[in-house]
Amino acid sequence: MLDLVADNLARNIKQLREARGLTQQQMAKASSMPRPTWANLESGSANPTLAVLIKVASALQVSIEELVAPPRASARFFPAASLPLKQRGTVSIRKLLPEPIAGLEIDRMELPPGGTMTGIPHTPGTREYLTCEVGAIELTESGQLWRLEPGDVVVFRGDQKHGHRTPGRIKTVAYSVIALAPVAV
Repeated sequence: MLDLVADNLARNIKQLREARGLTQQQMAKASSMPRPTWANLESGSANPTLAVLIKVASALQVSIEELVAPPRASARFFPAASLPLKQRGTVSIRKLLPEPIAGLEIDRMELPPGGTMTGIPHTPGTREYLTCEVGAIELTESGQLWRLEPGDVVVFRGDQKHGHRTPGRIKTVAYSVIALAPVAV
């Protein structure tokens, strides 16, 4: 079992580094570790401490769990029905990313004609990006009204009260990207 985890760790570290187009030296610098330590991790000959795993995970911007899990295939297909879908009133919200990315949420929203949704204020410092794909959507934020047509984008503070509304007679499709501010510890 331990050999399997060590093998997974070595293959994942190398695969993640190569996917980023970086050298061992660059990753060693990013993780504040000597290059030979990085090379030992990739070869599977290292027995890293938790502190080393934390540095590696941080440098690669992944979780420790992802470092020790069985390596992923280079590509995976996710049918639409497998992606998380929730209803907030009459609005359907589907996650566009099948796997979480720390600090980032990307959703596809479908609003019926006349549909409304109250946004939930996030952590102070959060930024939200709203774009319209089909129809039109109105965003009310900090007392200001923004009307978006297909292709329009509005960037706003996601830590404020806000709401969405479909002003037209056709279904609206919009995308929301939320860049969450780090939570102070």
